[in-house]
Amino acid sequence: MKKFDIPIYFRSPVISVVKNARKQQDPRKKDYTPSELDFGPVKFFIARHFGFCYGVENAIEIAYKTIEQNEGKRIYLLSDMIHNPSVNEDLRNRGVKFIREHNGSQIISWDELNRDDIVIVPAFGTTLEIQQILKERGINPYKYDTTCPFVEKVWNRAEQLGGKNYTIIVHGKYKHEETIATFSHSEKDSPTVVVRDINEAEKLCDVISGRISADEFYNLFSHKLSVGFDVSKDLDRVGVVNQTTMLATETQAIADLMRITMIEKYGEENISEHFADTSDTLCYATYDNQRATLGLIDSHADFAIVVGGYNSSNTSHIVELCGEKLPVYFISGADKIISDSIIKHYDIHSHGELTTEDWLLNDKRPAGEALKIILTSGASCPDAILDEVLQKIISYFHDTKTIDDALKPFKIETKV
Repeated sequence: MKKFDIPIYFRSPVISVVKNARKQQDPRKKDYTPSELDFGPVKFFIARHFGFCYGVENAIEIAYKTIEQNEGKRIYLLSDMIHNPSVNEDLRNRGVKFIREHNGSQIISWDELNRDDIVIVPAFGTTLEIQQILKERGINPYKYDTTCPFVEKVWNRAEQLGGKNYTIIVHGKYKHEETIATFSHSEKDSPTVVVRDINEAEKLCDVISGRISADEFYNLFSHKLSVGFDVSKDLDRVGVVNQTTMLATETQAIADLMRITMIEKYGEENISEHFADTSDTLCYATYDNQRATLGLIDSHADFAIVVGGYNSSNTSHIVELCGEKLPVYFISGADKIISDSIIKHYDIHSHGELTTEDWLLNDKRPAGEALKIILTSGASCPDAILDEVLQKIISYFHDTKTIDDALKPFKIETKV
């Protein structure tokens, strides 16, 4: 697989060493058990897969090379490059201007752009409508396009299905940039509907089975349908694709549910005429990160720290998985760790930041027992930010091992 030229300040002297050692030890990605960094009074369990994925590294390389090679030119980003505040802030500090907020709110008018400007398309991709706007301004929307190849794979699969008269069911958050882009590309070829989760998928199956009326369907999915969607005929042949950052297991569960529903209605001997197998659209990086998270939560840790942007979908799913088994603190960086007794963290259910006291469990651990912490991140979080979190936590303990001592097992593995 291609290796990317990522700015050195996004890498780290601790986390990157652990990741590289595991890659050499397990090149075929068969072992999902976590790595253990033992500092004596505190131990960290590091996920087998986490952090920058192929699509994110590709986007960052293109963006930073574009900045280096176009000094003096006006450079714009359609919206957030990725869902990580530190990366986006660094790009702003380098003079890159953002045209839109991640929620679609316009910051800079399209009328301000001209053919000499550079516009970078973020990793989530963009809509056909925005591509057309750029073309009308004399700007090539493909020249600085950082759309993740795995997102484009979903688009291509949807186009193939549309050519065979299948309706596309998109598993995603309908206000997420990637889903908006996928929906735009999909609906040009076929009727398209977005489902958020397995509960909405069950409602859609009830429509297919006739348990929910057409009127109720249009009410339930009113903002998630392509123009002219006809429930009387557009759910006869379906295929499921996904927003690549959603839970891979849930996408598969939705596809399985749709398949079963079609078998019940049309018979198993006719299933190929009514359901398309689209399991090949699942993003390998999302799948690996989620499998690695499941390996983490079996480590009997005291709690988990997940680092990433609060609007990052894939990070929120990692938080969700960890939260099923143990306390979890979702933070955007080390600055959220206020002290050894206070931490500020994001709650994915209330969509707000909480403050928790005594989070290091200083008064709850038996004397001499090490604190065990799961440490992982989303696909858009630089390793360097995890380093900052790890080192800040270590600073609250006495008589800890040095970083070099804790890394010795991984440095030995790297030489093998």
